[in-house]
Amino acid sequence: MGYMIRTVILLGILTGLFLFVGHLVGGKTGMTIALVLAGIMNFISYWFSDKIVLAMYGAKEISYEEAPWLHKMVEELSQRANIPKPRIYLVPMEQPNAFATGRGPGHSAVAVTSGILQLLDHDELRGVLAHEIGHIKNRDVLVATMAATIAGAISYLADMFQWMLLFGGGRDEENRGGWAELVGGLLLIILTPIIATIIQLAISRSREYLADETGAKISGDPLALARALEKIHNYVHQIPAEVNQGTAHLFIENPLSGEGIWELFSTHPSTEKRIERLKELARKMGVYA
Repeated sequence: MGYMIRTVILLGILTGLFLFVGHLVGGKTGMTIALVLAGIMNFISYWFSDKIVLAMYGAKEISYEEAPWLHKMVEELSQRANIPKPRIYLVPMEQPNAFATGRGPGHSAVAVTSGILQLLDHDELRGVLAHEIGHIKNRDVLVATMAATIAGAISYLADMFQWMLLFGGGRDEENRGGWAELVGGLLLIILTPIIATIIQLAISRSREYLADETGAKISGDPLALARALEKIHNYVHQIPAEVNQGTAHLFIENPLSGEGIWELFSTHPSTEKRIERLKELARKMGVYA
């Protein structure tokens, strides 16, 4: 429940920021325009994201005859998660990775790269698939779309304010508040999209922790997922891949993730922290190596 509460709080902060900026920039009309524009873009993304992402990476659906063992594994995990079995795709990518996509449990897919099938053993791959099924069970695509819609609307509002300053900023040049308004406007244009992005990424990181926990409980083996994450992390930074930055948050390991202060701008928490939490969860579950 902790991750769910954190997500709700972060979405609330993001919404509050949107309302605040919208009131300053364009009142109710400006807010409505920005929200509608962002909503249309993310509505399309929500309904067609699975087809777009799978096509982007050249993913091919794996039939039961091609890999019955893989289908049985996904089916077993799906039953344990109490969701319909997702479609299974293979991404022709040497880098070991995996992702889930689709708008909900009834319309979902899991994709694995050829690299991850070569790298992981049976239990580790099972842990990764459980993590991705956890994303589907938790409806993370919906949550990510909500966050992206609000953050996108804030960016639109900042752009609107930028044009307002360009075409109307000179009207107060002789007033005392002219420079103060200009400086305040510039700060608004620069800082609010950054703050919105940081909050959006914090939501993404929170959902990764939740998927780790959900997946570990589905598989019953947190340590297998921890071992998989360590292997994937080490190989991801050795084997570069052409990954669109806009879809990097989908993968179980983001090759662009950073450490320290840069973690604020990463879609994923650090792998070390994820492994630590999984080991702690294993102790609570009474699972030992």
